[in-house]
Amino acid sequence: MQIFQIVLALSILILVHELGHFTFARIFGIRIDKFFLFFDARGIKLFSTRSKWFLKLFPKAADWETEYGIGWLPLGGYCKVNGMIDESMDTEFTKSEPKPWEFRSKPAWQRLLVMAGGVLFNFILGIMLYSFVLCKWGEAYYPAEGNSVYVYENSLAADMGFKTGDRIIALDGEKPKEFFNMQVTMARDMVRKATVIRDNDTISIHIDQKYIADLLGTPLFDIAVPFTILDMVPESQNSKVDILPGDRIIRIDSTDVTYAQDVFPILEKNAGKEITATIMRDSTTLTRTLAVDKDGNIGVYLQLPPIVKHRYSFWESIPAGCAKAYEAIVGQLKDLRLVAKPSTGAYKQVRSVIGMTEIMPVAWDWRIFIHILAMISIVLGVMNLLPIPALDGGHIVFTIYEMITGKKPSDNFMYVMQLIGMVLIFGLMFIACGNDILRLTR
Repeated sequence: MQIFQIVLALSILILVHELGHFTFARIFGIRIDKFFLFFDARGIKLFSTRSKWFLKLFPKAADWETEYGIGWLPLGGYCKVNGMIDESMDTEFTKSEPKPWEFRSKPAWQRLLVMAGGVLFNFILGIMLYSFVLCKWGEAYYPAEGNSVYVYENSLAADMGFKTGDRIIALDGEKPKEFFNMQVTMARDMVRKATVIRDNDTISIHIDQKYIADLLGTPLFDIAVPFTILDMVPESQNSKVDILPGDRIIRIDSTDVTYAQDVFPILEKNAGKEITATIMRDSTTLTRTLAVDKDGNIGVYLQLPPIVKHRYSFWESIPAGCAKAYEAIVGQLKDLRLVAKPSTGAYKQVRSVIGMTEIMPVAWDWRIFIHILAMISIVLGVMNLLPIPALDGGHIVFTIYEMITGKKPSDNFMYVMQLIGMVLIFGLMFIACGNDILRLTR
């Protein structure tokens, strides 16, 4: 299911991206030779509108200027624009004079829009998908602010100076919004100071920058949840015990406990046995004997910190979707900045399709799929804006240079730059695949 979802997601995004190039090219009267999902390396095609069986079914397809198809190599897709040096490395057209329908014959501003069309369509799709998710399902998150949202430390958090029970109120002076986004914020913004409330005192924690790499790949902390009873699970083995909603377990046998994370290991050790629980009810302390089942549960629901929920109307979802897309774009740019700094170790977290597959849910969920589709669409758009010659960003840079200086790069220069860009891209792919393989083998 995860493989199916990532293949479906990438197929949709590749088609949308190439459709952006296709649309602007057709608007300006530029011919499109081929429009392919996946690469037809060595001429091997899974489907083509030029195949004999397709032409027998649709004879008029022989008159189409563009060949539409599906290649066998799932590393992307392409829209072969007539008169342009692209990933196909076809330079045959350079041996003849420019034709009116060729890419190279068009004004620089038109060529710029053709090259930017793919990224533009990816960003538009991301906005549409984010807006749809917000309109259909809204959003919900644990707020970072509030008197009931505390940190539960792990070894990394402890090394950085955090303690269980801390309440984070600022990161480099900025108030955080969502609890589970704080770690990402600390890494992306390379935060140097966290302000927390600890035991009713406000203190500052210096964030050593050597932990940035760890923040990118290791969970930092969880929400500390007091073991407060919300209700009994139906048919609980402890349903006849005098336990009421609002009761809080503060001791198990002779061990004091404060949060649910303290209780879980004790219950696991006592699976299938009985425990003595000390309960705080209002200002009264009570003792109850509870049965622990074979899975280490006592059959109660816990009272969790409040969740902020927001529903959007159709018209409200559009600007909210734009804001989400903008946050995603800025976040990706910050990620790229981290990758460009070897000292952060962010390059070790670069993922290939293998790593992307793991973020997909193991069971189909429309909300999660569409949300991830929106996120990857933004990522694809940002990555294609990188000023690498083989990517759209490289072509855009050369076109802007031409518009400013009035000097058009030669076809030979573009060929060499395209070749260099392809080498860089395959290098990045090699690093990403290597990271995933090393992570899986570990």
